[in-house]
Amino acid sequence: MLHPHTELRFVSPDIGYGIFVTQDIPKGTITWAKDSLDRIFTPEEISQIPQQDKENILKYTYRNHEGNYYFCWDLTRYVNHNSDANSMLTPYGFEIALRDISAGEELTNDYGTLNIIESFKCSYVKNKSRDMVHPNDLLTYADKWDQGIYQAVQKIRYVNQPLLPWISSKINQEIDLVLSGSEKLKSIKSLYFENEGN
Repeated sequence: MLHPHTELRFVSPDIGYGIFVTQDIPKGTITWAKDSLDRIFTPEEISQIPQQDKENILKYTYRNHEGNYYFCWDLTRYVNHNSDANSMLTPYGFEIALRDISAGEELTNDYGTLNIIESFKCSYVKNKSRDMVHPNDLLTYADKWDQGIYQAVQKIRYVNQPLLPWISSKINQEIDLVLSGSEKLKSIKSLYFENEGN
């Protein structure tokens, strides 16, 4: 489920479409959460999909830590990669705004968190030292990304959360334990799927 204050817009002929914010979204806001309409495909199911459909499935899915393919039913599949993303996937099954996102700004995430199959060159590059995204970026940048997620989670109870109904009570309890200092934040490394290609 994508944050309701977003819309699909055309970006450019090279990039295609992207998701743009229609109202300011503060740091710590949940920008996406898994919902019951999203679909998970096992590698075996992917192998049985007709070739003409397989390309779209692989283009619009990400892999979880078990190597299954996660297909978002809504416009979430149009969220583009940015090497300086303003939101990020967390180990808790939601994405969070890493900083304040202004109305009119494109909502982006880092595909390095999505267990990509092959490396690719970034279209949006702010940090020239990282113009490629690789399958093992989850391991390479985990410490940095964990810090950003931790700082954003500190604000999670102080901002409006339209997607809170999609966050389970179990996850809410885990977040509260992190906020109280009783538990450490799960590392984004826990999302990593290791296979022959990684």
